Amino acid sequence: MAEKLSVGSSFPSLQLQIVGGQQISLPQDIGTDFAVVLFYRGHW
Repeated sequence: MAEKLSVGSSFPSLQLQIVGGQQISLPQDIGTDFAVVLFYRGHW
């Protein structure tokens, strides 16, 4: 299991597949220094 993020930690690099089949790289594809990332699990 990965370590938890704490205050002041950098967001780890992730590659995620988004709706429509495209991929996004976080945090590289976020165009600002501050953002909220929401993960929604659509189905169990």
